[in-house]
Amino acid sequence: MRRAKVLESFPAGDPYGSWPAEEYAARCRSRGERASVVMDLERDAFLVVADTDAAEAAAA
Repeated sequence: MRRAKVLESFPAGDPYGSWPAEEYAARCRSRGERASVVMDLERDAFLVVADTDAAEAAAA
C-alpha cells in the first residue's frame, strides 16, 4: 500500500498557478525526497506530497 505525506500546500488561485508548488517539489527532489504535486479539489489547493511505503509510515 502506498501512502502520501503532505509536505506543503499552495492555493490554486495563486497568479502563478502550480509553479510555486512545482518549484517546491523540485527542491524536495533535489534533497532526495520523492515529492510530487497533486491537486486537492476540495481545498482548491496544490499539494506537494512525499510518497511513502506503508512500512515506512508504520515505522514513523
